[in-house]
Amino acid sequence: MDGFRIPIGQWGKFVVDWIRDNLDWLTDGISTGVGFLAGGLADILNAAPAPIMIVLFALIAWLVRSWQLALGTVVMFTIIIGVDQWHTAMQTLSLVLIATLVTVVIAVPLGIWAARNNTVSTVIKPVLDLMQTMPSLVYLIPVIIFFSLGFVPGVIATVIFSLPPGVRLTELGIRGVDTETVEAGHAFGAKPGQILRGIQLPLAMPTIMAGINQVIMLALSMAVIAGMAGAPGLGKEVVSALSTINVAQGIEAGLGVVFIAVYLDRITAALGAPANSRHSLLGILQRRREEARRASVAASAQAPDSVAAH
Repeated sequence: MDGFRIPIGQWGKFVVDWIRDNLDWLTDGISTGVGFLAGGLADILNAAPAPIMIVLFALIAWLVRSWQLALGTVVMFTIIIGVDQWHTAMQTLSLVLIATLVTVVIAVPLGIWAARNNTVSTVIKPVLDLMQTMPSLVYLIPVIIFFSLGFVPGVIATVIFSLPPGVRLTELGIRGVDTETVEAGHAFGAKPGQILRGIQLPLAMPTIMAGINQVIMLALSMAVIAGMAGAPGLGKEVVSALSTINVAQGIEAGLGVVFIAVYLDRITAALGAPANSRHSLLGILQRRREEARRASVAASAQAPDSVAAH
């Protein structure tokens, strides 16, 4: 077998070189757009005073989950301030949010398409397997060539790595909708788009939100990899701590990633299963509204009986 070699790496290099030489207008446009979004969001998050942002994050947690999560949010983000990682934490949060937004915009329509077309599903499955199992560091090579260093390569590499679960769970959610419910929609004359919007997407939303949750977790797991690509944030702090063997810096930056992961995980889990968020502010208001409606119905039912008695 001496001398036998398949030059797959050279073929890949040829493709990368061709894209760099012929599609620079596209990569420049992507770089400008992603850089504007990620950098702009990071500037906004860091422009507001940290205490105000903590209160805002806590209110969101209470609104969708519980007062316990709101209290935990205050504690976690106060610790981030205490270890002097607030600025980098907001940079990481902006990177994760923008990467998640881009991923969802791509993954959800692609998952719906795969759920409605078996050929598409068959074609994209091996591609998703490749994207999910390829070592994440490999993605940095072409994205750094295309987009240099900074926020943009970190976001692009994060999108590529976190895309597969979003597509898979969207497809799984749409396919998991009860066929009898879909057939009932057809029987009432609903068009495919109406069935998708009115039946399949609402019923598949918990599974789709679970996919978005996984996207966020994978995006946060890429924080360190993004730091290697020069993206500012906690990942860059971890890379710096690794290069200097600074244990304290590594622990503090790592805790920041963990706290952001816990916060985003609980928020997305609550959005995916709102019925389980009984202690949320929205849940409390909804229960009170339901109790008021029942009391109104009971009062109106008793009114005719009172008139008849007289």
